[in-house]
Amino acid sequence: MKPWYQQAVFYHIYPLGLLGAPKENHELTAADHFGELMQWIPHMKRINCTALYIGPLFEASGHGYDTRDFRLIDKRLGSCDDFRKFVEECHKNGIRVVVDGVFNHTGREFFAFRDLREHREASPYKDWYRGVNFGWSTPLGDPFGYEAWEGHYELPCLNLQNPAVKEYLFDTVKFWVEQFDIDGIRLDCANVLDFNFMKELRQRTTPLKEDFWLMGEVIHGEYSRWVNGEMLHSVTNYELHKALYSAHNDHNYFEIAHNVKRLEAVGNFLYTFVDNHDEDRIASKVNNPEHLFPIHQLLFTLPGIPSIYYGSEWGIEGKRSHTSDEVLRPAISIAEQSARTCALTDHITTLAKIHKENEELHGGPYKELLLTNRQYAFCRLGTSSLLLSAVNNDDQPATLSIPVPSGARQAANLLDEAAGPVFLENGRLSVTLPPNGGAIFKLLEG
Repeated sequence: MKPWYQQAVFYHIYPLGLLGAPKENHELTAADHFGELMQWIPHMKRINCTALYIGPLFEASGHGYDTRDFRLIDKRLGSCDDFRKFVEECHKNGIRVVVDGVFNHTGREFFAFRDLREHREASPYKDWYRGVNFGWSTPLGDPFGYEAWEGHYELPCLNLQNPAVKEYLFDTVKFWVEQFDIDGIRLDCANVLDFNFMKELRQRTTPLKEDFWLMGEVIHGEYSRWVNGEMLHSVTNYELHKALYSAHNDHNYFEIAHNVKRLEAVGNFLYTFVDNHDEDRIASKVNNPEHLFPIHQLLFTLPGIPSIYYGSEWGIEGKRSHTSDEVLRPAISIAEQSARTCALTDHITTLAKIHKENEELHGGPYKELLLTNRQYAFCRLGTSSLLLSAVNNDDQPATLSIPVPSGARQAANLLDEAAGPVFLENGRLSVTLPPNGGAIFKLLEG
């Protein structure tokens, strides 16, 4: 049986934003927001998501990635016991839970950094951070210098070559698994993490829990450097993310097809998405809102593990500013939002169901069948079946004759089951795609 993550449809939540938590953490006692978060579980299940990536969760000072305590749930969200019950409820509803692991850096209020500031050279933690130099000071007034993530001195970089640091983080992961029963970790800033650290992390987590998943945040670079049998199971597929919206804005499906072929060597299990907590909402990136429909069809049928960022199933818009990501991470009431009637939500729900129910989309080989600037068709192969996905980014219907590498004589359109079967002639499938839409056909080999 395939690991759960190879069959997953992810939902992505940035909890501090979704729950409208204070921007700065001055809380002395834990809030009680997990009851509200519990209300999202039926919604995730209703739209056919089977896994949740939620984070950051652990005690931090501000945006959540400036960790204050790796073994405490952020008090702006709730308590450790609250989160434990939340994970239990997710599991009862068939939803796996993956959390953020912020291992590249800490916040300034993390115990090791506070000790270093207080005791300088005498601190037992002087080697816990990279580039510590007592010969100069930082713009924040620290009496020593250190490496900071992208020059942000509120985020001092951990020394992941220090055995004590590594052991602390490995023990922390064990704590998360034993205390909260999490199913995986999304490694923040994996593109700059020490490779040996990630290899050791893989070795240490493999025996902790069956099919424990490690996914890394990587924007640029050759993904195969991170995704392999020694290190991570997956990384964020930013290449496809960019291609999905720009190919539609430019009416250029060649961009997507080229990207998919280039990444074939990495495998079929990269983490695919159209937006997230760091990127403008997909509804704000496309020139034509109708393109959201073929874009999501591609998200769910191209190779990869698809993910929906909270709110985007309703077509929510949002663009980051030069100084803030807050608009990308809005507070949303699920009770109010889920009452909306939205064709995009229905479309995503259907696509997620198709992804769940068809093993061809769980890592099946990809084969390009037809490609123009405005139409694109490909298939995913199963053990004895074939799934064909065809999309059209034109404002007019498109009539296509698609060659099919199968002995099948008929096909069912999974996006329009009431339409009845479509018959193949001479190994070709003739179909008229709707404007800015598509079709997904299931074929059984004859």
